[in-house]
Amino acid sequence: MNQIEDFKKMENISRSEGQSQTRDHISLEITSESGLVSQIKEKMENIAVSVSIFKVPNEKKCAPDYVSIGPLHYKQLRDSKVSEDDKWRYCYALLNRKPNLEASLDTCVKALKQMEHKARRCYNEDISLTSDEFVQLMLIDTCFIIELFLKYSYKSLRSRRDPIFNSPGMLIELRCNMVVLENQIPFFVVQRLYQLVPLPTQCTESLSELATRFFKYLIPGEYHREQEGHHLLDLIRHCMLPTHPKLQSTGKKTPDYLDCVKKLKRAGVKFQCATAVHSFLDLKFANGVFKMPPLLVHHCTETLLKNLIALEQRHIGDDSAQHITSYAYLMGCLIQSEKDVKLLRKKQILVHEEKNDKEVFEVLKKLCEQIDLKDFYYVRLFDEVGEFVKRKSWHTKKQKLKSTYHPKTPSAVAVLVVAVLALLLTFVGALFSILTFARHHI
Repeated sequence: MNQIEDFKKMENISRSEGQSQTRDHISLEITSESGLVSQIKEKMENIAVSVSIFKVPNEKKCAPDYVSIGPLHYKQLRDSKVSEDDKWRYCYALLNRKPNLEASLDTCVKALKQMEHKARRCYNEDISLTSDEFVQLMLIDTCFIIELFLKYSYKSLRSRRDPIFNSPGMLIELRCNMVVLENQIPFFVVQRLYQLVPLPTQCTESLSELATRFFKYLIPGEYHREQEGHHLLDLIRHCMLPTHPKLQSTGKKTPDYLDCVKKLKRAGVKFQCATAVHSFLDLKFANGVFKMPPLLVHHCTETLLKNLIALEQRHIGDDSAQHITSYAYLMGCLIQSEKDVKLLRKKQILVHEEKNDKEVFEVLKKLCEQIDLKDFYYVRLFDEVGEFVKRKSWHTKKQKLKSTYHPKTPSAVAVLVVAVLALLLTFVGALFSILTFARHHI
């Protein structure tokens, strides 16, 4: 604890660089020009920087309950499972990895001061923190994230008494809270400090590589290229994006929904688990076979997908794609009961324990609540499934007609002949009766 207290005392280092002791004409011009540059820079950031971190009304899954990262919940989670002292320890371990802690600290603080205005612009509400408080918060939380990634990748860096790695379930809950939308730090802040802090000699990976390794358990499918994003949640979203671009509609009216798995199976659609795919969003339909990559459903699935959907609803910058939202809508169509979940589980498309069918059904149904779907990614797939079901339905009806009016067994033929003769005789008898009546009364 003494080291932590010593580190806290270093927070008040001087930030008055750049203020000249002289008061001559030249220093006044430099100060004036520097102020103009700052004003222009801030104005450009006001226009160019998109809000990417925001609170989601009435959605508990988008708010942290285990640890606070960033400024949106730092007051509400004072008694979080990961304490502030844990963060300070991680920050100290990172910055003190090489001699001259104060120099490393000073370099990071200066960099954060330069990025402060841009970082604040990433949040959708005013942050009620002074400049020093905001910079300190960003420093501690960012260094905590970097050191956590390093300790996860390199066991030799861990302490035997580290509660995060030695307390059962703590790392799992922490990882789940770090994908919460309201718990994010701009990625450019983390990236910049990653370039400045003293890294261990064995570390040769980029920040994105460390991050994707840390979150690998949460990310469905496989990813083979380095990604970035507005923050860690957006980085995960980029790892999950489908391989192929959106296919346009066939030109016919696209159905608004699909039948559930049970009904589609009854209509002749076969479900198959797709293997060797890069993304769990790479769904395909051809020749009556619906190929779907496996989705591992775990305790964090609902939290992850809910936050990704909330992120897509905001349409950050020019990115209006709604891949995760489209997937959630499609699954909402396919899964209308526990029986649908059971059918997909047996095909290994949904991966979970058999006893959790009801829970998985409830999780997947909740994903579709209150979504605004404007850019549906699977429009062509809906067209293809709809056309197949129509053709299959007409073919089935045609086969029934053939089986009804084209009997194949001798006995069926005999019955048909007798029925036709009886009908014919009845008609002839009725005709003679009419003629006889007409002859006697006309």
